[in-house]
Amino acid sequence: MKDKAMSPLLISLLAFTCIFGGTFLGLFIRYRLPDRHLSGDTRDIVRQGTGVIATLASLVLGLLIASANGKFETESSQVKQLIANIVLLDNVLKLYGSDTDGLRALMRSEIPVMAGRIWRESSSSGKEQTFEAADLGVAVYNEVLKLAPKTDAQHFLQSKAIDTITDIGKTRLLLFTNTGGSIPVPFLFVLIGWLTLIFASISLFAESGAKAVAVLFVFSLAATAAIFLILELSQPFAGLMRISDQPLRDALPAIIS
Repeated sequence: MKDKAMSPLLISLLAFTCIFGGTFLGLFIRYRLPDRHLSGDTRDIVRQGTGVIATLASLVLGLLIASANGKFETESSQVKQLIANIVLLDNVLKLYGSDTDGLRALMRSEIPVMAGRIWRESSSSGKEQTFEAADLGVAVYNEVLKLAPKTDAQHFLQSKAIDTITDIGKTRLLLFTNTGGSIPVPFLFVLIGWLTLIFASISLFAESGAKAVAVLFVFSLAATAAIFLILELSQPFAGLMRISDQPLRDALPAIIS
């Protein structure tokens, strides 16, 4: 229930309610205030203030989009690096010789487990506090250490396999530590407040009517879409724009072949 409550779609709907609600807030204030308070210097002051807030809102929007996109691209690159290292490790073990056939079979059983755990941890708001290595992953590392190289080439390949497993472990830890949203909640609340105030200011001096409300409705949707995009990008392993786990799972047939 907590995950659903904090879903990007629900937060975006709440943001839209606030932003578009600013339109009716402005209309309400307009009908309540005398005309002398809505003309002359008052109109100029409100417009200048709205311009300042709109500039700040655009800067914060750009900052949040850049931050969310950076998180998405970083974790996507880490997944690609993880896949590359897994394929490299299998190729190294294959070159080592037939002694690693059982180890390679163990790797094939580890890949789906790893994929499921990564996406489960990264998409959950209540992640584990400490990282614990999977039993199969530890078993793969121990089996590589138990190899008894007979030639210089096998010594080199064993060392290369250990280094690759270490790189896989580092990438795995990075994916674990990067879980959680990258968007500061106060930034998001302030941004929604600014947008609400902007729409209230616009409707305060706009001509009342269905046409004006319809136009502001469309603008509210556009602003909310930007917030939804930020929230989706900040959760790379969940939502509509999630990183697919299929490439990692598809490394299995590539390893077998």
